[in-house]
Amino acid sequence: MKMINRRIALGMMAAIPAFIYGCSGSNAGKKDEEELGGKLSKVFMTKEITPAGLLAVYKALGREATGKVAVKVSTGEPGGRNFLSPTLVKDFVQSMNGTIVECNTAYGGSRSDTASHLEAAKEHGWTAIADIDILDTDGEISLPIKTGKHIKEDIVGSHFRNYDFFVILSHFKGHTMGGFGGAIKNMSIGFASSGGKAWIHSAGENKISPVTDWGSIPNNPFLESMAEAAKAIADDCGEKILYI
Repeated sequence: MKMINRRIALGMMAAIPAFIYGCSGSNAGKKDEEELGGKLSKVFMTKEITPAGLLAVYKALGREATGKVAVKVSTGEPGGRNFLSPTLVKDFVQSMNGTIVECNTAYGGSRSDTASHLEAAKEHGWTAIADIDILDTDGEISLPIKTGKHIKEDIVGSHFRNYDFFVILSHFKGHTMGGFGGAIKNMSIGFASSGGKAWIHSAGENKISPVTDWGSIPNNPFLESMAEAAKAIADDCGEKILYI
């Protein structure tokens, strides 16, 4: 009997910190929501990393991608594997008749021009599931950044204006300069033209691509510029954007 009581007591003691943590998190969430005017976004999570699981998450959002839909992914470096599997996202992309969109890189290599970028996309299987549009093929446009600390404009591929709705489909990874790569990097660096990428990386110092002197770039201004560029995309899209 003593052993049973001891186990019950230990169980209760173990449960108390979890209960307190839950209450603390709830109160903090309410406070944040009040400060933001009740506009906190709902975030859904799934452990089912399958084509069906991806579609289920999309449906749970309750936000239908309509019109001409751009699906922003990273097509991946030739020879690398740090990109989403086209097989995984195929049903999702095709369910909205989406176009895979990307921009050319600012560091040379096999994705610095449209022809080689499309070839890399083909090698990785992207062209087999959807049309591909390299947004800065025909130039670039500027989006304003109203409260930018480092940059006052975000320079994106000119084809950006050809789409009605944007789906930010991101993979999560560690990144040498950007810390953890995800939706913010996918939106900022991802939508930026080659010159726009140089603009973000240099925190508004230059638009020269390809960038050659990566070591001279201070990290914090770059990260802040990346966030500012992502905000420009979000502000421009308004309600016509979702993130997975």
